[in-house]
Formats: sequence, structure tokens, C-alpha cells
Amino acid sequence: MSDLSRKEKLIYEVKTYLIDVAYLALFFGVFTTYRRLLMAEYDISYGDYGISIIKALILAKIIMLGDVFRLGRLKDRPLMYRTLFKTVVFTLWVLLFHVLEITGSSLLRGQGITGGAHEFMGQLPYELPAHLLIVVLAFLPFFAIRELGAVLGEGRLHQLFFSGELTGTAGETNTRRTNG
Repeated sequence: MSDLSRKEKLIYEVKTYLIDVAYLALFFGVFTTYRRLLMAEYDISYGDYGISIIKALILAKIIMLGDVFRLGRLKDRPLMYRTLFKTVVFTLWVLLFHVLEITGSSLLRGQGITGGAHEFMGQLPYELPAHLLIVVLAFLPFFAIRELGAVLGEGRLHQLFFSGELTGTAGETNTRRTNG
């Protein structure tokens, strides 16, 4: 691999990571705003937007690791199945990291693995399912767009969204409608 291709790959990876972080930060920021507005009704101040950004940074890195391990690959299936499968697999991947986070923090506090298990079980009735639901809702459009981009080819999705150049049969139809 030449230095130029390494540099291009690095630039591509950083750009992808930053786009993922931006999407996830926006998504989690909306939930933070919702929580802030709900709590404001009870005169409780809340504004942990920094946590939304930190979550987005970490989650985007977890997604990158999953991509390195080729998680959620499902070839020769309709886009819907590929999107749903990848969403489920990556949600379970995030759950694994959540368990590791709880276990690690429990070990650092001197509570051992049993303390981590107790903390995890305490999250089961409400907090963990809500957290996983938010992750699933973030991942569905995220992976749908990613899979669509993979099907269309490198740069094609960006071209369709941002350049306004529509080519092919559907594009010709759309161009005629807007011009005629």
C-alpha cells in the first residue's frame, strides 16, 4: 500500500468518523433537549449536552470497531433485511460495550464483577431497555443510509443529495418534470 493510499484511507476514515459523530451528536442532542424541556416543567435544570457529544464520540468509535470486525454483513439480501440485521447486530455490539463499561467502572470502584452485575441488573427494568430503544432508533436510519450508499456506489449518495445531478432513467424523469 503506498503512502498516498494510506493517506487517502486515513482521510476517508476520519471523514466517515466525523460524519457519524455529527449524526449521533445531533440525535442524542435532540433527546437531551427533550429531557431538559420535560424537567423544566418541574423546575429542574438539565443541560448535559456535553454528555451527548461524548456519547456520540464513543458510539461512533464502537461503530468503527464493528466495521473493522465486519459485523452485520449480509450479502445478497434486500436492503431492508440488511439494514435491520445490521441495526440488531450493532445494537448488541453496543450492549456488549455497555456491559464492559459497567464491569470496568465497578472494578475501578472496588466492587468487583458482582457489583457490576448488580448495577447491570438494576438497569434492566427501565433504563437499559430505554437506552437500547434509543440506540435502535438512531441506528435504523443511520444504517439504512449507509447500506443505500453501499448499493449505489462510492460517492453516488453524496452526489444525489448535494450536487443536484440526477442521471439515469429516474433522474431523466425527474429532470423532465422540473424543466417541463
